[in-house]
Amino acid sequence: MTTKLFPTLTPPATAPAPIKPGAPAKSARPSDAIFYPETDGEPLPDGQHQGPLFRAIVDTLALHFRGRPDVSVNGNTFIYYEEGNPRRHIAPDCYVAFEVDVDAILERNIYLLWEVGKPPDFVLEIGSESTGRTDTGLKRTRYAAMGCGEYWRYDSTGGDFYGEPLVGEYLADGQYQRFDLIRDTDGAIRGHSPALGLDLCWVDGRLRFYNPYTGVWLRDFFETHDLLATTENALETAAARIAELEAELRRRDASG
Repeated sequence: MTTKLFPTLTPPATAPAPIKPGAPAKSARPSDAIFYPETDGEPLPDGQHQGPLFRAIVDTLALHFRGRPDVSVNGNTFIYYEEGNPRRHIAPDCYVAFEVDVDAILERNIYLLWEVGKPPDFVLEIGSESTGRTDTGLKRTRYAAMGCGEYWRYDSTGGDFYGEPLVGEYLADGQYQRFDLIRDTDGAIRGHSPALGLDLCWVDGRLRFYNPYTGVWLRDFFETHDLLATTENALETAAARIAELEAELRRRDASG
C-alpha cells in the first residue's frame, strides 16, 4: 500500500512540559557503594516478535537525534528510580531523555534517576503476549509516579495486546491523560508527541515517525541502507559515464 504523507499536526495545547523532579545528587558518584545490575540476565520478552520492532524504533529515533549531545535515546535497559534499592527498576522498550549528561549515562550503562536528575521525557512500550497487561497496568502507574512526561503504547497487531493499535498519554497533575489520535480513511492512526516534536503513525502494523515541521518521514536502518545503496549505484554509474566521455574526447583530440 502506498502511504500518503500526513498533514501537519499542531501539538495539543493541553500537553504539559515534561516534569523534572528533583536535582542531581551533589556527589558525582553517590551510588558506588551499592551494586545496581545492568541486566537481570533475561532475554527481551517475546524477542521474536518484539526484537525487530524494538530495534527499528530505537535506531530510528537515535539517528534522528544524533546531532543532539544532550539527548539520550535507549531501550530495554534498566532505569533505577529509588536510591539505595537495586530492586526498584524498570526497563522501557524505548525512552528518550532531553537535557541530560549522555556520557555519564553511557558510563554507568544504566539510568539512575537520582543521578541523572530527571526521568525520561518520552517512554514507549511495544505490545506482546507476555507484557501487554503489565504495560497497561503496573508500568503505566510506575511511569506516572516517576514523572515521565509522555507514555506511548504501540501494538503492531492492531489491538491483540492493548486492545487498540496506538495510545499516547501525557502527564497532568500526576495522572496520564490521552492525546487525541486521528484515524485516516486508509486505516492509518496518528498522533503528535510534543516531547519528540514528531508524529507517531501506526501504518499497516508498523510504527513510523513523521516530522510535521519539515514534512519528512524518518527513515529506519533498512531504508537508510537502501538509500545509501541507491546513491552509491547512481554515483558509480555517473563516474563510469564521465570516464566514457573523457575517453571519447581524448580520441577526438588525437584524431584532430
